[in-house]
Amino acid sequence: MKSIIWLAPLLSSLFVISCGPTEDDERIKYLQEEIAYLQSSNDNMLEKMTELSIINREDAASIHTSLQIMQEQQGYIAQLSEKIQEKDSINFALVSNLKSSLLDVDDTDVDIEVKGSAVYVSLSDKLLFKTASAQVNKEAYEVLGKVARIINDNLDLKVLVQGHTDDVPIHNKYFLDNWDLSASRALAVVRVLQNRYAVDPSQLTAAGQSEYAPKVDNDSPDNRRINRRTEIILRPDLGQFFDLMTLPDFQSPET
Repeated sequence: MKSIIWLAPLLSSLFVISCGPTEDDERIKYLQEEIAYLQSSNDNMLEKMTELSIINREDAASIHTSLQIMQEQQGYIAQLSEKIQEKDSINFALVSNLKSSLLDVDDTDVDIEVKGSAVYVSLSDKLLFKTASAQVNKEAYEVLGKVARIINDNLDLKVLVQGHTDDVPIHNKYFLDNWDLSASRALAVVRVLQNRYAVDPSQLTAAGQSEYAPKVDNDSPDNRRINRRTEIILRPDLGQFFDLMTLPDFQSPET
């Protein structure tokens, strides 16, 4: 029964590796081969134990069913690992393409990074808008056009355009407050992407976060400048991935 005892910890190790921030393909392959070997050994051992009357055939059948369930779990883990690697590959390609396309843009106006499962393209308000305005500068069209081309080349992307302000209150005849300004700016960018560059509107969502999601503390003019931004958040369609994250109902053997 020694190999049966060690099979569950191996499956547990494989799950930890598969769901980690980076995948060690060689380690996963080694564990998968080890599990296959142990499963084969277990089958042979069960047969020998039955022949020697150490366990009866009913108990052997129950153990065999448990081993089959473990094998199903191994397949599920391998599939989940594949989806994680696919998501990471998509994000890597997006970042690479965006940085190549926006090489000529001032680094202080554009920031590209991966956070969680999404790629964030952060554009400064100086690039996009005049002070206290939600009308996109014509000079920003070229940058938005480059982002739009990448979106149009990846039709499975979901795109959230999110407006942000600093903590200085605004109230004039155009905007009631910073919520109004941040949401209006996000909508303005969405309209440029849709109307000027033919991005599918079903991929787009606009949202404003006012001053309530700052990148840094609003304790200096430079930091307030950093916080005044519009983020274009590119997220691969993770429907299949999240379907896999719901653990299947592996049937336990009857007792």
